[in-house]
Amino acid sequence: MIRTTWPQKLFTVVNYMFLTLLSLTMLIPLLHILAGSLSGNSALMAGEVTVFPVDFTWSNYQVVFTDPAIWRAFAITVLVTVFGTAISLFLTCLMAYGLSRNVKGSSIILLLVVFTIIFQAPMIPTYILVKSLGMLNSLWALIIPGAISAFNMIIMVSFFRNIPEGLIESARIDGAGEYRTLFQIVIPLSLPSLLTIGLFYAVGYWNSYMQALQYIRKPSLHPLQVKLRQMIVESDVDSLLQSTMASMQSAEGIKMASIIFATIPILLIYPWIQKHFVKGAMLGSVKG
Repeated sequence: MIRTTWPQKLFTVVNYMFLTLLSLTMLIPLLHILAGSLSGNSALMAGEVTVFPVDFTWSNYQVVFTDPAIWRAFAITVLVTVFGTAISLFLTCLMAYGLSRNVKGSSIILLLVVFTIIFQAPMIPTYILVKSLGMLNSLWALIIPGAISAFNMIIMVSFFRNIPEGLIESARIDGAGEYRTLFQIVIPLSLPSLLTIGLFYAVGYWNSYMQALQYIRKPSLHPLQVKLRQMIVESDVDSLLQSTMASMQSAEGIKMASIIFATIPILLIYPWIQKHFVKGAMLGSVKG
């Protein structure tokens, strides 16, 4: 039996205390917003809401759920997230598989990819490129410019290199080409890492709003995050407050309900893939 020394016990206690404090610093603001979205107007105006609702009501969510603009922005965000994640995973797998094989020049290309992490493309040249490609005021502008993440691609390269070379050689002996080997051998064995990278891409697309601010001028094409920014930063909730249902509600309560509405999808998806997420992150970060 292995004995635990007192310095190890002290480190464990301090570690748990630090992680608990760190968790609370991230959880308390979310609980405050949730409580505010479920509280009445008078309680919010008086500053009585902490992490528990005061004068419980669903009215703020009723206002949000009956706003067509929010649902349109939600649909656009879902569309961009689904198609963007699929395209990003496809392109990332193609590039990562090629760089994971021992081909001439792959190390130089991988070095150039790492270079893009340190020195990213400036905003103005990127805007000029997107404009010259005719993607302004198009949902493609929210997908194509950031379709491949260099960080995610490097993780996939590391995972692909851990796949036994014997499996690849066996597939080639059986007459399988590179594409068949990738889609029938490599990708099925890489499911944990694919789910992990897919979650990274999905969260990135879901939370992205800078690209929309730069490339989208039509309000009808704004994703959910831009709509939230207009409501929170620019206090663009006048159209909601003019309705009969919202006449007795505060702008702050509607803003908080909108934030929770935009956060729920990611919070619902993550628990279902948490096991694969942890496994994929560990496997993709260790080689050998």
